[in-house]
Amino acid sequence: MEDKLQGEHGYEQNRLNIPCTADCDEADINNRLVMNLRDLGHMLRFMLEGKGSQKRILIILYESGQMTQRELTEQLGIQPGSASEVIRKLENVGLIRRTPSGTDRRTTDIQLTPAGQIQAEEASRQRKLLHQELFSCLSADQKATLLALAEKLDEDWDSRYRENRKSSDRDIHNSLENRTWL
Repeated sequence: MEDKLQGEHGYEQNRLNIPCTADCDEADINNRLVMNLRDLGHMLRFMLEGKGSQKRILIILYESGQMTQRELTEQLGIQPGSASEVIRKLENVGLIRRTPSGTDRRTTDIQLTPAGQIQAEEASRQRKLLHQELFSCLSADQKATLLALAEKLDEDWDSRYRENRKSSDRDIHNSLENRTWL
């Protein structure tokens, strides 16, 4: 039995909850892979902290120690103005401290305060628990296989579509959406 779902772009999509067997052709399998990967991506985005979230910044500083504001912004992959806003909020509530760099007066070093260290440890612990829960339905062998396949796709797509990554997210989405194979 198949369920009909309204897709995010207004088209009707079929969602089969049965394994693909020999009667699935390559186009069916590819379409199902794309739909499932898209759905998983949306779910992960919903469940996990965003690129420039306060929790993510705390965890990065917890794992990396002190870093410059520029390094943090680059690691987050967001605009400097957006990073400054979140950093200012974290500083105002006493979770991070900004100090002029001792080596380069044009930059600012950022580090966790003792209160920030406690918050970051808890955020990191919660993240680890969530990551365990997300893959709890898979065996260790299945996780290893999924990881190997995901890394293979990531490497291939990065090499083939790298120029699209330099564009804005909207340009990437539009470029890929307009391809005939999607």
